[in-house]
Amino acid sequence: MADEARPAIRCESGSPLSESHSDERHDTPSAAAAPNADDSANNVHNAQNVHAAPNVHAAATVPTPVAPSAHDSSDSTPDSAHGHTHQHAHQHGVSADADIRYLSIALALILAFAAAEVITALISGSLALLSDAGHMLTDAAAIAVSLWAIRLAARPARGAWTFGWKRAEILSAAVNGVTLLVVSALVAVESVRRLISPPRVEGGLVLIVAIFGILVNIAAVWALTRANRTSLNVQGSLKHVLTDLYGFIATAISAAIIMATGFQRADPIASLVVVALMLYAAWGLLRDSGRILLEVAPEGMDLREIRGHLMGTPHVLDVHDLHVWTVTSDLPALSAHVVIDDACFHDGHVPRLLDEMQSCLVGHFDVEHSTFQFEEAAHVDHEHAAHT
Repeated sequence: MADEARPAIRCESGSPLSESHSDERHDTPSAAAAPNADDSANNVHNAQNVHAAPNVHAAATVPTPVAPSAHDSSDSTPDSAHGHTHQHAHQHGVSADADIRYLSIALALILAFAAAEVITALISGSLALLSDAGHMLTDAAAIAVSLWAIRLAARPARGAWTFGWKRAEILSAAVNGVTLLVVSALVAVESVRRLISPPRVEGGLVLIVAIFGILVNIAAVWALTRANRTSLNVQGSLKHVLTDLYGFIATAISAAIIMATGFQRADPIASLVVVALMLYAAWGLLRDSGRILLEVAPEGMDLREIRGHLMGTPHVLDVHDLHVWTVTSDLPALSAHVVIDDACFHDGHVPRLLDEMQSCLVGHFDVEHSTFQFEEAAHVDHEHAAHT
């Protein structure tokens, strides 16, 4: 075979997938396969009906036209076979109902305390306390948006919405990042104004409220950390609450300084510290959500490394048009065109190639949603000509 003359790094993922199917599919020697067109079409049809593993998605596109199998999706092209279930159990032990419960607990805690904090801030005249109150209200809004996004994301795929509303959670995270930017800008402007002309602040009252705020936010953080931490949507709410917790700590410190020294500018300085924390959290959310919305390759995934693993599969001659993206948090997807030995289309070797490549992606890169288009070398020349 052509691949024997080429050095290749064999990908041994240790998955029981290829082990359980390889012997079963290759009991008959490849030489026994008749080289006529009818048998070739039947072999390719068998390749199209292979399911590597639950939740593993693949397409094997071959030059020989075949009729779609009964289980192919309605939007499949005639030359593609999809082993799709569209049921992704990326819950990591936390269900959507649990996420809703924990986020609701955090929302109730924050709303109850925000109301008391606004009243106290107006009485004491503390900008740091008032900025924290405003931030807590944005926290409440952020968690409410997150709850709404979780419900949307739970809707099943239907019609043109082939992935359902899964990216609603990513949009929610982006909205949370924008609200953090807006609040930080407003607080920064007022902090600078009060640095120039500091008003009198009742340090004792502010300190008491700040201590209670720390306790409430610790409880809210605990509730959010019980939810799915891998969800960017939950991370958005958590970052809101964490920056508010840090803000209360800064407020308590500034109140203690005012009580001990009478230095009134400690209050707006504490507010600027909170602004810096909000900007940092906002940048992280906007960066991560932007990467997903722009379909950038998931962080930590090297396309050259992935291509090298796929090229290490026997009978694979080339891998091109390789794309890796993230549908939503913790759901990466991959598609690629794979050039293989022409003989593989006639000796029934395509199903084993599909198994090996999919198990490699699952074992080494945790990519369970993959689509491959298998091609002959002649088809690649035709494809390149069509793209020029």
